[in-house]
Amino acid sequence: MTPTDTLILAAYFFVLVVLAVYGWHRYYLVYLYMKHRDRQPEPRGRFETLPRVTVQLPIYNEMYVADRLIDAVSQLDYPPALLEIQVLDDSTDETCAVAEQAVRRNAASGIDIVYIHRTDRAGYKAGALDAGLATATGEFVAIFDADFIPPPDFLRRTIHHFTDSRVGMVQARWGHINQDYSLLTKVQAILLDGHFVLEHGARNRAGLFFNFNGTAGVWRRSAIGDAGGWQHDTLTEDLDLSYRAQLRGWRFVFLQELVAPAEVPVEMNAFKSQQHRWAKGSIQTCRKLLPRILRSDLPAIVKAEAFFHLTANFNYLLMCVLSALMAPAMIIRYNMGWYEMLLIDVPLFLAATASVANFYIVCQREVHADWTTRLKYMPFLMSIGIGLTVNNTRAVLEALLNRRSEFARTPKYRIERQGDDWLGKKYHQSFAVQPLIELALGIYFTVTVFYALANGIYGTLPFLVLFQVGFLYTGLLSIVQQFAEGGVGMPVAEGEEM
Repeated sequence: MTPTDTLILAAYFFVLVVLAVYGWHRYYLVYLYMKHRDRQPEPRGRFETLPRVTVQLPIYNEMYVADRLIDAVSQLDYPPALLEIQVLDDSTDETCAVAEQAVRRNAASGIDIVYIHRTDRAGYKAGALDAGLATATGEFVAIFDADFIPPPDFLRRTIHHFTDSRVGMVQARWGHINQDYSLLTKVQAILLDGHFVLEHGARNRAGLFFNFNGTAGVWRRSAIGDAGGWQHDTLTEDLDLSYRAQLRGWRFVFLQELVAPAEVPVEMNAFKSQQHRWAKGSIQTCRKLLPRILRSDLPAIVKAEAFFHLTANFNYLLMCVLSALMAPAMIIRYNMGWYEMLLIDVPLFLAATASVANFYIVCQREVHADWTTRLKYMPFLMSIGIGLTVNNTRAVLEALLNRRSEFARTPKYRIERQGDDWLGKKYHQSFAVQPLIELALGIYFTVTVFYALANGIYGTLPFLVLFQVGFLYTGLLSIVQQFAEGGVGMPVAEGEEM
C-alpha cells in the first residue's frame, strides 16, 4: 500500500469515527427522552391576576402571510386589557400596506395593536425585537414569525409556567400546516419533529440546556435584559440569547403538547437558505459562547450536551471530506480484500446512519398515530440530509472565516394545502454555482455505484445510494425550480454570494 493510500484510509476512517460518535450521541438523546418521558412540565401554580403580555411580530417582506399572522394573534384568548401586540415591520415592499391594513382592521375592533416600521433594518430581526422592547409594556413577551398561526389558547397554556420565578422562557412545538404538499415538505416536517420532540424534549426534561427557536415562545422580559438583551453578531440571535440566559441561571420549559402551526418552505432554494442561516448561526454562536460554557462551573453533563449541540454542524465539513474519499477508499480496500470493508466500514456507517433512522422513527411514533406510514420517508430524509452537505459546509466555513452576511429570511407563499401554487409569486431565491456542485457530486456517486455493482462490492451500496440520491435530488430540484420560475441569472438569496 502506497503512502497516498495510507493517508486516504487514515483520513477516511478518522471521519467515520467522528461521525459515528455523533451518531451514538443521537442514541443517547433517545435514551434521555425515554428515561424522562413521563416528566411532563407542569406549572408550579397559577396567576391569580394574569400579567400583561406583549406579543411581537417581526416581519420583513412577507406580503402573502402577514395579514394571516396578525389576524391569528388578534384572536388570542387573553384579557384585552392585558394584551399588547406589536407588528415590527422592516419591509421594503407591499407588505407594509398589507400589514398596516391588517393592524387598522384589528385596532378598529378594540385590539391593542400597533404598527412599527423601521427603514434601516439595523440588527435585522434582533434589532427589530430590541426596538420593540423599548416601547413594550408587557412583563412577558411572546414572539411569532410571519408564517405562524398560533392557537387561541397559546398564552393561557404558557403563561402560568412563569409562576416559577426562575423560568425565563417557554417554547412550544412547531406544527406543519403544509407538510403533505410534497416530498420536500414531508421530510422537513419529520426533521423538525425530531429537533423539537427528541432534542428539546430530552434536554429539557433531563435538566440540560436547550434553545428558544426564534418563534412560538414566550420570554420573561427581565430574563432578556439580564442575559444582555438581543444581540445581532450571529445569524441565530435566538440560540445566542438562549445560552446566555441559561448561563445566567434562567430555566427554560418546552411544551411538547402545545403546537403552533407554521409553513415549511416548499422551494428547495428557500429550504437551503434557511438551513444555511441556521448552520452558520450555530457555528457563530459556538465560537462566541462555547469557551465560556466550558469555563463555567456548570455540571459536566450540561457542558457535554452543550458541546454536542453547538458543534453538530461541524459534521458537514466531515461529510464533505467523506464524500470525496468514499470512492478512492472503497477501491483501495477492495484491492486489499472485501472482508475488511465488512468488518470496519459497515459498523461505522451503521453507527452514523442507523442512529439517524432510529432517532426520527422514535420521534414520529411519539407524536403521530400514523407513524408507521411515515417510515417510507426515512431513506429520503437521510438522503436529503446528505444532500445539504455542500450548502451547510459553505455556511460553516463562512462562520469559521468570520465572513459576515445579512439575515436572509426564509420566504413563505401561504401554501396551506396541496394544489396551492407558489410559482409566479415574489421572493424566489436562486444559487448560481452550488446546485452544479451538488449535481457533479451526484454524478460522481452514480459512477461509484456502478463501479461497486460491477465489482460485486454490495456491502457499501446502500450507503453509496444515499449519497447519490441526496446530491442528485438537492441539485436537480434547485435547478428545475429555478428554471420553472425563470430564475436563471437572478441574484442569490439576500446576503449570500454563491
